[in-house]
Amino acid sequence: MKTRAILCLLVVLCAVPLVAQPAIPLPDASPAASVGQRVGITDIELNYHRPAVNKRKIFGGLVPYGVLWRAGANENATIKVSTPVKVEGRDLPAGTYGFFMLPGEQQWTIVFSKFAGAWGTYTYDPSEDALRVTVTPETEKNSKERLHFAFDDLTNNAAVLSMRWDTVRVPIKFEVDLTSTIRAAMRDTLRTGKHWDSNAWAAAARWELRNGDVDKALEYANHALSVGITSNALRTKAAVVEKKGDTKLAAELRDRAKTIATEAEIIGNTAFASINAKKYEEAITFLNGYIAANPKTPEAWRVYSILGEAYAAKGDQAKARESLDKAMAAANDVTERAEVQDAINQIGAEVK
Repeated sequence: MKTRAILCLLVVLCAVPLVAQPAIPLPDASPAASVGQRVGITDIELNYHRPAVNKRKIFGGLVPYGVLWRAGANENATIKVSTPVKVEGRDLPAGTYGFFMLPGEQQWTIVFSKFAGAWGTYTYDPSEDALRVTVTPETEKNSKERLHFAFDDLTNNAAVLSMRWDTVRVPIKFEVDLTSTIRAAMRDTLRTGKHWDSNAWAAAARWELRNGDVDKALEYANHALSVGITSNALRTKAAVVEKKGDTKLAAELRDRAKTIATEAEIIGNTAFASINAKKYEEAITFLNGYIAANPKTPEAWRVYSILGEAYAAKGDQAKARESLDKAMAAANDVTERAEVQDAINQIGAEVK
């Protein structure tokens, strides 16, 4: 009798998970959603669930004022930033955070929790807060039936994450320090397998040259040549020493570079020779022809990036942005993306 009772209990216990799981996939009343945005070289991603208004009073009703809210339904929303950022002017380190909101009639508090795995707000612990910021809600004319997050007002170094639900919009500004994030990304990249890649060091040197640290650019250019003597590295050092006033050495380096130039280097040299001579159509024709003949080249990102610069110099901002977007999509690693981003920054005022 005792054995039979134990068997019955085991059957019941084993059946519980089966009951808890739906027999077939069914729509969620509050569907999962995500929204992401790259700002500079920083990725921001928010994951949340989207409840509906469903003829209810939302803020001050379903979502009470003065009570912490999970910024959606089901488990709390989470947000991930790939580099340090500023949120409403305050520092937030890279990482994944629980994302909460504390609604108020006049002000809202946005909470980033170091614990991102909670269900709702039931186990929220304020001692785990990484950051709290205060923002001002806005009233919009059009109502949003389902909770919706989106990135607005994107620039080269900032974006506004906007929550919209019912007639309420809550804007949260994210900013990145492009210079420090790119420098940190380059340092990290140059410690990977790229440490032995002359072109990676040369790319870092060119970025530093364009962004004002000529001594650091020379250090990177010299390291590029110590790793491998390439036309790219020689021309990069030539540009650096020319900036420092040594035109004789610059000419010698460029002459040497011509004798060992690779196909990819010839592309850049040919295109920039035309651009520097203000023969923009000539450069554009050359680059478009090259990519048409070699669509799978690993240097596609560079071709599109130079093409973007040529279009920008010509004054065609729409095609410049289109080309630079293609360059970013084709870039193979963070160093190449940083170089494309630098090109975008150079013409950012015109290609918003």
